[in-house]
Amino acid sequence: MKTIYPKDLSTPEFHALLQGAIAPRPIAFASTVDQAGNVNLSPFSFFNLFSTNPAILIFSPSRRVRDNTTKHTLENVLEVPEVVIHVVHFGMVEQMSLASTEYAKGVNEFEKAGFTQVKSNEVKPPRIKEAHVSFECKVNEVKSLGSEGGAGNLVICEVLVAHVNEAILDEAGVIDPRKLDAVARLGGNWYSRASGASLFQIPKPLRTLGIGIDQLPLAVRNSSILSGNNLGRLGNVEEIPSEEQIAIFGKSDEIQEMRVRFQHDQDSMVDHLHLLAKEALDEDDVERAWLILMQEGFGDQ
Repeated sequence: MKTIYPKDLSTPEFHALLQGAIAPRPIAFASTVDQAGNVNLSPFSFFNLFSTNPAILIFSPSRRVRDNTTKHTLENVLEVPEVVIHVVHFGMVEQMSLASTEYAKGVNEFEKAGFTQVKSNEVKPPRIKEAHVSFECKVNEVKSLGSEGGAGNLVICEVLVAHVNEAILDEAGVIDPRKLDAVARLGGNWYSRASGASLFQIPKPLRTLGIGIDQLPLAVRNSSILSGNNLGRLGNVEEIPSEEQIAIFGKSDEIQEMRVRFQHDQDSMVDHLHLLAKEALDEDDVERAWLILMQEGFGDQ
């Protein structure tokens, strides 16, 4: 493990390290206006959700690392404390990247990137018609984090109204991540796309009290086959199967055949059980995985 102190690297070097490690980051595609009404559109990956009531989004147009200059977005929100924050989806990512070009002040990135301007309901900056989700916000505060190149400026935004494309909602009226097709930022030229095999679900341990990995059988905890993620899923149950359930499962043809096959090789049987349990966990069948794993120490059925 390499240990690095910020003071040991130049600002650009540590900037690259941070962006490469703190990833993926959601992107605030922010539209703003100055006092003269000039429109600006620019993406920022130092961004996230910080409160629901009130609804607070924060993004940071940092001072440029190379020359310590500030960005038009920062200058605009200090003049007109309003912003529309759009969620970037894959269908607009190349246009978003084009909009990040450092055009001269007064150049409209909506036009440069080919987006359609739509009048906002509550704020002066326009919103992007092509975006699936947009938030009209008032700027409550801009907090400077420093005066040197790379220093952030926290733009604390309160959501006044949200716009959501109904096409990305599921039958329950909730945003479907597969339809949202969100894009996030990594380091360098890298992005990630929240779609396909990159999407997965994990049951939240909010209403249940998981037994914890420390309560798993020692042989399971020390398994060379089961991963940390596998152990975490096993530990996120309220109780293990009963002796009766384990015994009934142990009488299945699958287990009985295994006992015959490995009757003289207990170590191989344990490995085989762990492999089967891992397959069950990969298929999100936690109950079956537990029943399989409990066979190794339950005796002959």
